Amino acid sequence: MTKILKDLRPANVFKYFEEISSIPRGSGNEKAVSDHIVEFAKDLGLWVMQDEVFNVYIRKPATAGYENAPTVILQGHLDMVCEKTKTSDHDFENKGLELCIEDDYIRAADTTLGADNGVAIAYQMAVLADMTLKHPELEILMTTDEERGMTGASHIHTEYLKGKVLINLDTDVEGEFLVSCAGGTKATINLKLDYELNASPKTTYRIMVSGLLGGHSGADIHLERGNAHIIMGRVLSDIRKEVHFNLCEFSGGTKDNVITRECECLIAVDQEQASLLEKLVRGTEKVFKAEYSRQDSNISITANKEQAAGREFSSQLTQDIIDLLLLIPNGIISYDQAMQGLVETSLNLGIVGVQNDVFRFGSAIRSAVPSKKQALVDKMNVLSKKFNGEFKIAGDYPAWQYCEESKIRDLSILTYKQMYGKNPEIKSIHAGLECGFIAEKIEGLDMIAFGPNVKDIHSPQERVSISSMARVYEYLIKLLENIVTY
Repeated sequence: MTKILKDLRPANVFKYFEEISSIPRGSGNEKAVSDHIVEFAKDLGLWVMQDEVFNVYIRKPATAGYENAPTVILQGHLDMVCEKTKTSDHDFENKGLELCIEDDYIRAADTTLGADNGVAIAYQMAVLADMTLKHPELEILMTTDEERGMTGASHIHTEYLKGKVLINLDTDVEGEFLVSCAGGTKATINLKLDYELNASPKTTYRIMVSGLLGGHSGADIHLERGNAHIIMGRVLSDIRKEVHFNLCEFSGGTKDNVITRECECLIAVDQEQASLLEKLVRGTEKVFKAEYSRQDSNISITANKEQAAGREFSSQLTQDIIDLLLLIPNGIISYDQAMQGLVETSLNLGIVGVQNDVFRFGSAIRSAVPSKKQALVDKMNVLSKKFNGEFKIAGDYPAWQYCEESKIRDLSILTYKQMYGKNPEIKSIHAGLECGFIAEKIEGLDMIAFGPNVKDIHSPQERVSISSMARVYEYLIKLLENIVTY
């Protein structure tokens, strides 16, 4: 393993971050990194358990003078979102990340970095390995498959955990302490495939929407960045007003919780309308460059000729796909009525294309209000029925509700003020955290969540601030030391 981070401090934090970055750990592929953590704990002589979904539980005894302090659970997730640039050939299943340093940031070459949530794992490992620290009894909880539906959190064994104080390390803005989060679910509409043979000479074009920033469908949804699927729907709708065509292929996005950066489709058009189609596509690019000039200014919409396809989607299926792309809710649905600027309910259309012999529309629904989440699910179900589609829900997870009284919140604020001379921001977040699931399983749990600055998570531009990562670890150590006053 190349030691790119060997000169960074605190040494153990960056050593362990680089160590786990060398192990493939995309959602659903965490066994290797889970096994690695188990061996790491055994080498330290610590109690460790691994469950059937590869969650890891580790205990470290309290240091002298902290025997009567409350046991603290440090929690993060082992998996990462695997996204890469169009030109990257990186094999996430079998190859670790290629890390690099740019100024104050660590990033990965042409891929996501996995700082979400590799930072938490590195912090936990560093705390476990450092025998000079002062702290209460610690319980380490490393969960799996958080990014696809919080499978690990939904399967945790509470008999391995006795702590009533939990510090979640899965946030991405230093100085922000999270005290509640939205719940969510995954909604899928499947349409039956229906093909027809080319009946006359056709010209085939590959239309591409690319150059968008994308991002996390919870943490970045308020930025209202362009979604390539929604834009493609509008492009195709505008074209079909003047040019008849059928879709032959459509693909975009691999994760429902990622704002789609690019998508493409193959269409077949009568030869005599080819030049008009090219003109219309050029016109739509100008329209969207104007609409997204502030943050998605690099948007590109192109149409390039390709060899004629062997078969096309039927005219009706083509129209249904376009209509659904126009009608599916996307982005911010409503804002929180009590907290100005906080997104309350949203939907992200993250996956569109043929999968397992159906045409799939995969969305991530989020809401801090369970009834509003259900209302959006019901709306999607009705929409599916209107198109004779099959509707499915999966991966439902609860919101983390705000608690009026919290000793760990009070202590966290006090410690932060002592260290930095100012108060942190206390916030709720629209992104989902595992805290909701864990709180349902452990009654009376007192929780806080914080982390360092991580930018553009869930995209190949993801990067973590080196200085922020060091400061937040320093803060974590001080907070654990102060638990004696809890």
